[in-house]
Amino acid sequence: MPANDCRPVGIKLHQRSRELELDYAGGECYRLPCEYLRVYSPSAEVRGHGSGQETLQTGKLTVGITAINPVGRYALQLVFDDGHDTGLYSWDYLYELCTGQAQRWQDYLERLEQAGASRDPDVQVIQFQP
Repeated sequence: MPANDCRPVGIKLHQRSRELELDYAGGECYRLPCEYLRVYSPSAEVRGHGSGQETLQTGKLTVGITAINPVGRYALQLVFDDGHDTGLYSWDYLYELCTGQAQRWQDYLERLEQAGASRDPDVQVIQFQP
């Protein structure tokens, strides 16, 4: 999709289901969970400043979005109810999150499992060594 087509024509925040709905001119419609958007935040806090510096986000199962702020004509700033508000979601990055959701989510779940971590903020995982 050309870069100028990556800008959604409709954006809706569903508070109860905690999903951001993005509609595109070609008729595509995606619903992205707030948790997914939070764990894949483009911020330096999450992504680090280079390859291998990413920080695995845990305990974000119930996170929601409290505000959506447009940034120029190229991005959104999402404000999460856990206080996270850094990182700009460019139109291109949001579209990548939409089209790659299944694979990215599976990767995230696998990384959580490998780390012995949980999506639930009220669960602490303790691993015992054999």
